[in-house]
Amino acid sequence: MTAPQGARILVVDDEPQIRKLLKVTLQAHNFEIHECADGEEAVVQASIVHPDLIVLDLGLPGMSGMDVLQRIREWSQVPVIVLTAKEREEDKIAALDGGADDYVTKPFGMGELVARIRVALRHVAKTTDEPVLRFGPLIIDLAQRQVDLEGSPVKLTPTEYEMLKVLASNAGKIITQRQLLQQVWGGHHHESDSHYLRVYVGHLRKKLQEDPTRPRFIQTEPGIGYRFLLQDDVGK
Repeated sequence: MTAPQGARILVVDDEPQIRKLLKVTLQAHNFEIHECADGEEAVVQASIVHPDLIVLDLGLPGMSGMDVLQRIREWSQVPVIVLTAKEREEDKIAALDGGADDYVTKPFGMGELVARIRVALRHVAKTTDEPVLRFGPLIIDLAQRQVDLEGSPVKLTPTEYEMLKVLASNAGKIITQRQLLQQVWGGHHHESDSHYLRVYVGHLRKKLQEDPTRPRFIQTEPGIGYRFLLQDDVGK
């Protein structure tokens, strides 16, 4: 599935050179670009323009990028890709836990950013009430709680199934360790219980016949969480 052409993208960054670079490059990929330089304007523009995706710098004057994200998430689930000069894991995790769909660290390659934008748009395009998720040879029937790989059923424990469901339902997005722990085990677990995740992801990979060094379905984001791969992004 390809990303929709002509998708509206709102670029929020206080650096004119970055906005110009993004505008020229993304327009060359047939995206419709809207831009603004501060947080307050970003919230207003998001409500007026109704973008298909937002590229959001965290280091904004006035209202911070995290505050913008929080405000927008109060009423919209539009995909948000955070563009940040902050390289600490804590900052990336905070952005993802706060509702960002992905992040790209400055300085960044335009090719990577365009690829991330396409992944986010494809994820939205395939987010429906359809009870069957298909990823190449892997089929997950949510209604029947049935998982098939290359035509054969995969036997999963209830916990393994719940973990696979959360990851696959958010294909293309990074799911943080905290988000995964909360959605699979409930709120009584703490981030320090991340060893649960490593154990269960290991079990899942084995049952999905996956080489951890060359992930076919589940990609580890070191120190942050996991990303279930859309099949046309495997190997990128």
